[in-house]
Amino acid sequence: MAKFELKLPKMGESVAEATVTNWLKKVGDKIEMDEAVLEIATDKVDSEVPSEVAGTLVEILFNTDDVVQVGQTIAIIETEGGAVVADAPKAEAAPAAAQEVAKTVEAAKEAVAPADFSGSDKFFSPLVKNIAKEEGVSVAELEAIAGTGKEGRVTKADILDYIKNRGNKPAVAAAPAVQAPKAVATSAAEGQKAVPVSVNGGDEIVEMDRMRKLISGYMVASVQTSAHVQSFIEVDVTNIVKWRDKVKTAFEKREGEKLTFTPIFMEAVAKALKDFPGMNISVDGEFIIKRKNINLGMAAALPNGNLIVPVIKNADQLNLVGMAKAVNDLGNRAKAGKLKPDDTQGGTYTVTNVGTFGSVFGTPIINQPQVGILALGAIRKVPAVIETPEGDFIGIRQKMFLSHSYDHRVVDGALGGSFVKRVADYLEAFDANRDF
Repeated sequence: MAKFELKLPKMGESVAEATVTNWLKKVGDKIEMDEAVLEIATDKVDSEVPSEVAGTLVEILFNTDDVVQVGQTIAIIETEGGAVVADAPKAEAAPAAAQEVAKTVEAAKEAVAPADFSGSDKFFSPLVKNIAKEEGVSVAELEAIAGTGKEGRVTKADILDYIKNRGNKPAVAAAPAVQAPKAVATSAAEGQKAVPVSVNGGDEIVEMDRMRKLISGYMVASVQTSAHVQSFIEVDVTNIVKWRDKVKTAFEKREGEKLTFTPIFMEAVAKALKDFPGMNISVDGEFIIKRKNINLGMAAALPNGNLIVPVIKNADQLNLVGMAKAVNDLGNRAKAGKLKPDDTQGGTYTVTNVGTFGSVFGTPIINQPQVGILALGAIRKVPAVIETPEGDFIGIRQKMFLSHSYDHRVVDGALGGSFVKRVADYLEAFDANRDF
């Protein structure tokens, strides 16, 4: 017999840890090679961890809701062979610092009841809330910590530093003046929360799932962070509709991919971002980060009906075929729940297709820390004035609205309006005779 260490696999360059959400196997269960052993979650994506060997699960090292670092051993599997790997190191072999942290966590669990953070209007990541609960940090204490993350958010380092220095020095610095608007917004939210909700016998109360709670937190944080402003423009996409109708069958036969309108729109957005790099930026407090790469996020549906934003990396370097393959791959994996954590990281601008649901236009919320998001409205046949050298006449055209939400803190109306106008220009100038 030999013992195999099942470790948390690397899930992407920007993902360092994950939360255990569900063990699919229990101690004593037989496991086949590549069979899923547990489910984990990052801030955006849920995934499964498969076993690399066949054997019997003999030890589980982390409980549900525990946070695990990439590369840490999470379970021990006993195999039939005699030379798989050496025995997994026991708890006493762990670094002394890790042992101390474990002791502190256990003591906090025994001495303090877990805090309920549902009453807080501030956004805290699942990791921060998990550490706070384990260390017995109250809601009031957590809200008082001066965060060093984006827009003053409390990071893992902030809360660990607070816990380390608890009782030795004041953990809270004076809040900067620029945070005052957020405080006002929070107070307003508190006032709204105080309004009781009437529930009768026919109503059903259902708790939000983990993903919906995350989305809720992100949306509220974005509205409180960015000064949202919108620009709308109507676009004639008749040439695009005709071209797609003409080539979609040949495209699918040659490339093995369906040709939707989305990659055509994404291609135009990527071109416009090259023309207006001021839209391809992020905000970090009082600093602007000019992004080198153009990584386009695209809103996609998950199996449970929630939305997620996978990212097409270096979108400006893809031709239409490459863009179509990327869009279809991410969309299909999102529907199947097979996205990897790194698939949702690194976006610099986002596109959402509200026209899928029949909406003519919308006012989407910015995906922080980006500064813009474009909503694609439904394509409709409408009567339109057509200008010709012989005069104007009325004709039937295929048109749609583009809705551009942007952060007025750093994007003025001239830039926000010019950008969406450039996207429209690229779409209206689409060559109906081009090859794919």
